[in-house]
Amino acid sequence: MDQTKILLSEQELPTHWYNIVADLPFPPPPVLHPLTKKPVGPEDLAPIFPMALIQQEVSTERYIEIPDEVRDVYKLWRPTPLIRARRLEKALDTPAHIYYKHEGVSPPGSHKPNTAVAQAYYNKVEGTKRITTETGAGQWGSALSMACQFFDIECKVYMVKVSYEQKPYRRVLMETWGATVIPSPSTETEAGRRILEQDPDSPGSLGIAISEAVEDAISRDDTKYSLGSVLNHVLMHQTIIGQETLKQMEIAGEYPDVVIGCVGGGSNFSGFAFPFVRDKLVNGKQTRIIAVEPTACPSLTRGLYAYDYGDTARMTPIVKMHTLGHDFVPAGIHAGGLRYHGMAPLVSLLYQNNLIEARAYRQLTCFDAAVQFARAEGIVPAPETAHAVRAAIDEALAAKEEGEPRVIIFNFSGHGHFDLSAYEAYLNGKLVDYEYPVEKIRKAQAHLPEVAIE
Repeated sequence: MDQTKILLSEQELPTHWYNIVADLPFPPPPVLHPLTKKPVGPEDLAPIFPMALIQQEVSTERYIEIPDEVRDVYKLWRPTPLIRARRLEKALDTPAHIYYKHEGVSPPGSHKPNTAVAQAYYNKVEGTKRITTETGAGQWGSALSMACQFFDIECKVYMVKVSYEQKPYRRVLMETWGATVIPSPSTETEAGRRILEQDPDSPGSLGIAISEAVEDAISRDDTKYSLGSVLNHVLMHQTIIGQETLKQMEIAGEYPDVVIGCVGGGSNFSGFAFPFVRDKLVNGKQTRIIAVEPTACPSLTRGLYAYDYGDTARMTPIVKMHTLGHDFVPAGIHAGGLRYHGMAPLVSLLYQNNLIEARAYRQLTCFDAAVQFARAEGIVPAPETAHAVRAAIDEALAAKEEGEPRVIIFNFSGHGHFDLSAYEAYLNGKLVDYEYPVEKIRKAQAHLPEVAIE
């Protein structure tokens, strides 16, 4: 098919989210209580999340219906376009066909509102007045700020301090949508004060910011906590991406040989890839599915598959995942959304069972790819998305070297319009590579919790 941009109508917007748990040939490991280290029940999670989301978190139903109120908001930007990167193909002189799903067309500029809108809606239905959360690069915080505004809920965002300083316009965007934004670690919580006592110049981490947001939430009866990645229900909300993509590839008359997404906590990768993983599990497809992470925070490629806390202060449930250790504080690379110490349990489970691949890239080679993509296709990728672009280009070059055509598709998870300071540093030769030292990873992993369940 010669069409470059493949669009779906509003009437083709998916009506259900896909829950991959229903098709897994192996059960996910249980989630454990942070104090008792016993499997958690719904009542253990009720102080943090609304019951509807807790039920989705533990659901084994294959499809969960999307409420009309959520679909109505989705229609502001969904369905998103699938684009054939013909100019990039020409620049690379590759026989490969390269497609990207453009999630950067949402109002906040990323895939994040797919779950933010859903979470705000369910909180509104159950009477929540206020939501706290954390954010790394600011994409999640932006999405939740917008969603809370739509459903008339107060929003407070603990933003990782290094990103707060690197990306001031993300903060402005959140504040424009009515949110309160605090650099983390802060003096507003016990968890934050404890970190600052140990390291007054701490750059912060997602683990620390999660601790602050959770502590804030459980201290007030009118408040719940919202997470932008990692948890099952969050990944499920994102599967609207992959379901749309399957329809669009059918229109294109092709099926991908390679599916690529960047990974931090796992939400955009899962939302894009899980419907394709289902095709592997149920329909016998042999598609290669690649998760791409930074060498500065290599949870899949260098983490342990073990039970660990989701936050630094050990307040959240304990989950089995690929982890660098909850004490891990990554370097201040510009891909702030990929600086989480652990990987989503479901993504970790798929990787552990060889259903997906993983690779890690350094910062500079990702910016090389991002600039090459921008100069060919005209769209500036977020630093997180640049990791997926790098892998897609490498796969296209491999196809050229091998002289074999292949269909490559990646999730363009967000644009980089608020990341131009990072591009300025790159273009001026001031951006540096960083690979996290093995000894620091091992030190952080030394404090994993002891649990009786394997």
